Amino acid sequence: MDVTEQAVKDFRHLQSNLDQFFLIIMGMIVLLMQCGFAFLEAGAVRSKNSTNILIKNLMDQFVAGIAYWIFGFPFAFGNGNDFIGYTFWATYELEETKLALFFFQYVFAATAATIVSGAMAERCEFIAYIVYSILITGFIYPVVTHWVWSDNAWLTAGMDYTFNNETVTIGYKDFAGSGVVHVLGGIAALVGASLLGPRKGRFHKGSKTVVPIRGHSVPLAALGGFILLFGFLAFNGGSQLTISNAGDGEAISLSVVNTIISGSMSALVSLIINRLTGTSKWSLLTTLNGALTGMVAICAGCNVYHPWAACVVGFFAAIAYKLINTIVTSLYIDDPLDAVAVHFGGGSWGVIAVAFLHRTDGIVYNWDQASGMALAWQLCGLVTITAWTAVTSVLMFGILKLTGLLRVAPELEAKGLDIPKHGEPAYPTEAYGHGWEEKLAKILEHVELKDAAKNMSSLGDGFAKAFLGAPVKQTDVGPYENPEVNYMDTHSTTNLNDLESGKGTTNGTTGVPHVTSIDVKSTTKM
Repeated sequence: MDVTEQAVKDFRHLQSNLDQFFLIIMGMIVLLMQCGFAFLEAGAVRSKNSTNILIKNLMDQFVAGIAYWIFGFPFAFGNGNDFIGYTFWATYELEETKLALFFFQYVFAATAATIVSGAMAERCEFIAYIVYSILITGFIYPVVTHWVWSDNAWLTAGMDYTFNNETVTIGYKDFAGSGVVHVLGGIAALVGASLLGPRKGRFHKGSKTVVPIRGHSVPLAALGGFILLFGFLAFNGGSQLTISNAGDGEAISLSVVNTIISGSMSALVSLIINRLTGTSKWSLLTTLNGALTGMVAICAGCNVYHPWAACVVGFFAAIAYKLINTIVTSLYIDDPLDAVAVHFGGGSWGVIAVAFLHRTDGIVYNWDQASGMALAWQLCGLVTITAWTAVTSVLMFGILKLTGLLRVAPELEAKGLDIPKHGEPAYPTEAYGHGWEEKLAKILEHVELKDAAKNMSSLGDGFAKAFLGAPVKQTDVGPYENPEVNYMDTHSTTNLNDLESGKGTTNGTTGVPHVTSIDVKSTTKM
């Protein structure tokens, strides 16, 4: 082998190594999005369910790690027919140079499953979560991936058309998964939340009132959101899959810049829409969801948009988020994280936007038969992914519901899932306090000790015995819910919109803090 041949061989090895390293690093950052989902969802649920939602997000990556390895990746990228692949079981006979691709695709599969957990939070059985995570990451998502991103991708391959004596190939375009990941996850979340039913006290149809069940930590949710925003840059930029070819750097840079622009515009518009038509507040959580929706929407075409087009995508993504949010709530579907609005709303618009704003083939630039056919293929892909996911999800969640494995018992839902399901409360009462009883006594020296002891029964018999000489009998009476929920349980016909002005009263007292009407939600999410 002469010097030239050796140099060419070494260069090709370098290219391969760079591409693999690129996928591994991007995959690691996308995997960090699981941490973002965990914090976002933990902050958006009540403290009594924090451990439950955290272990579900943790298990996402572990369940997907096994399911996607054994049969998910073979279904998605194995050699096969147009419908499904059937080689590389458990990566058997998969070239080691392709393991980086496996890892990158695995973290995408885990993301698709995580979307569903947010919509079904606080009342879903843990075993049901394990089952649907296996099926989504091992079958439902991989099949769609095979249709769009594999060598046998019939949606992407499209068909040949002749316009003005020129033959062109037109097919479905989805660069980073607005449809493949987010529409799929959003539809599965919608079906799951519908069959699961709302949380206790969420809806009161008699008064047409939606009660905001607030999450316990806005800072946790915000931290999770920041991590997700960071992860989306790798989610979209890494979808180029290579870094060593001519034009890769430019494509990755364009994808990242467009992701930021779309997310930024969607965040601003969502903030303004909420201020003008929602709660009339500058909502942090709505702004965060708006940003995530913009980044979801840009996934499909982030590598083929001019930056101004990314701004347009973000603008309409905010509208899509608000529209889907309103529709889902009006149908009395309880989605604690707004997963359906963010992922299905943003993803659907993102798929359609490619046909209009593609910088070379879009309707805005051409307005011809070819661009119209491109729109038809985008709609075809959207409908196909939606139908496949809806049918398989109805079967999956329907069987779980019929077998009694989908929803927890009412008493467990009321008291919270952390202790009975996991034995690990996120904020154990006994872990609070200190040994300086003198300090506590000084604080209470001007207070009636008996009343204080009875009202602070959560401190236990030791407190009562220390101050009263005998234990106080304790009764477990809650509260386990937000005050609005408890109020509506006993005032089911009251219009809670009157509470702000003090019209909703009981025995001469005003009711509870302001409860919003049907078109407003106070919870967040992914």
